[in-house]
Amino acid sequence: MTHAYQPTEAELTPIYTAMPEIEQINDPDLRRKVAEAWVIALNDSSFNSLEEIPGEADIDSTVSQLTHQRGVTILALRIAEGMQEIMPDIQFDRDIIIAGGLVHDIGKAYEYDPERAAKWRARPQESGYPAIRHPAYGVHIALMAGLPDSVAHICATHAKEGNMIQRSLEGMLIHYADDMFWNLVAKAHKGLTAEDLTRMALPADGLRALPRRHGTDQ
Repeated sequence: MTHAYQPTEAELTPIYTAMPEIEQINDPDLRRKVAEAWVIALNDSSFNSLEEIPGEADIDSTVSQLTHQRGVTILALRIAEGMQEIMPDIQFDRDIIIAGGLVHDIGKAYEYDPERAAKWRARPQESGYPAIRHPAYGVHIALMAGLPDSVAHICATHAKEGNMIQRSLEGMLIHYADDMFWNLVAKAHKGLTAEDLTRMALPADGLRALPRRHGTDQ
């Protein structure tokens, strides 16, 4: 299953610029599909760029989603390098680590879309809240863009949904790097864990306030 729409170079260039780590992917086809996946995700949202997608406001609103994705990718690469230095028999696929790290949260362009979030929050009994979490939508985008199953798997399993199945080696790496990133930010900036901060931010109705688009009141 791949998409019929072919992004233009003008649409792809801002993705390459925003995520310079993408250039470290050796496979040119995989590199382009990562960028194409982000163009598809943005086109199906009200966000105009990667920079507009918010991070985890409950934890630290100053840290963007783009910073998080790049940080997770870099952390995962460093962990893989460290493991291979002391245990060379453990081999990681570097291209899959980078691709998976850069798209693991691609579904947040859908989940954090302020227009969708407003509708879900108004009638959660009809749509659920959120209607679709980012790991599920991330798999949809990854497969539409023609990314390999190993990358779609990382989208699916980097968060708690992955606890239900067996993660791949690279999937486990991204999962831990993802968790590590937000917990280190929370501890360094607030002195608490990411879980503590998220729990404290929950309103009385138990519905988490999904991050708002910067510069809007939605």
